[in-house]
Amino acid sequence: MSLAEKILQGDIRSAARLMRNVDDNMPGAVDELKKLYPHTGKAFILGVTGPPGAGKSTLTDKLIEAYRGKGLSVGVVAIDPTSPFSGGAILGDRIRMNRHATDPQVFIRSLGTRGHLGGLSNSANDVVHILDAMGMQVVIVETVGVGQDEVEIVRTAHTTLVVMVPGLGDDIQAIKAGILEIGDIFVVNKADRPEADRTARDLSIMVDMKERSADEWLPPVVLTVAQKKDGLGSLVDKIEEHRAYLHTDGRLQRHEEDKSRQRFTDLLKERLFAQVFGRIEEEDQVRDIVQSVARRERDPYTAVEEILRSHLR
Repeated sequence: MSLAEKILQGDIRSAARLMRNVDDNMPGAVDELKKLYPHTGKAFILGVTGPPGAGKSTLTDKLIEAYRGKGLSVGVVAIDPTSPFSGGAILGDRIRMNRHATDPQVFIRSLGTRGHLGGLSNSANDVVHILDAMGMQVVIVETVGVGQDEVEIVRTAHTTLVVMVPGLGDDIQAIKAGILEIGDIFVVNKADRPEADRTARDLSIMVDMKERSADEWLPPVVLTVAQKKDGLGSLVDKIEEHRAYLHTDGRLQRHEEDKSRQRFTDLLKERLFAQVFGRIEEEDQVRDIVQSVARRERDPYTAVEEILRSHLR
């Protein structure tokens, strides 16, 4: 049987092997993903993002416990930064969730960013699909610590938690721009620290400032101390409220269409670049183009147009 067939029959080892093959761009991995795709779309995908040090891994660990307490199976994709020098990643998020390692209804996969920007990794979406096809009912995607515009998680998750923490300095600076736009729920973690109430208040004010229609979701602000599980029940309740909201007025279908459009365009860009660049590299044109542009004998815009005309007919 193929890996896909074994995964659909519940073979955990085959799922782990395909995830590795996908992450390493191994030949044949895409063919297996094609077989799995019709069996996806059932899992609830929860994104957890925020700056480094906000306690995302600890919060994810407690969310696993909460959903397991409800009798639901949980898959986790934990993204860790990759060193730009050695190419390695510590994958410490998985260590923090190690207490769930013996639970057969929990599957945790760590991935390095490998230079990919946006808070996720190149293979993150594919790994989510594998977990979905495995039958995981909840898939939690924990991003690498992000800044103000690394918001790719919103294209993957149904519900996105933005985890903040008091004491980061300029709170308004920390929560502006893209991060504020993607949050379905804002979590002020480590709320036993001073200034937690102020951080929550500032977040609430900024959320209220955004114009929205009367029936549009208003992101709540929840205070938690994940280490002690304080506020976790309230957080899970808000997650379930947003999940229910998505199932009204065709919102979930629109979300899936937006996600599918983005995935399609991302794959198309990736394949087109690989195809065109691979050809000109094989024909040894890259060096000549680069040298002529560097000498100002031609401009880069014309060079690209010429390549596109000759390779995309």
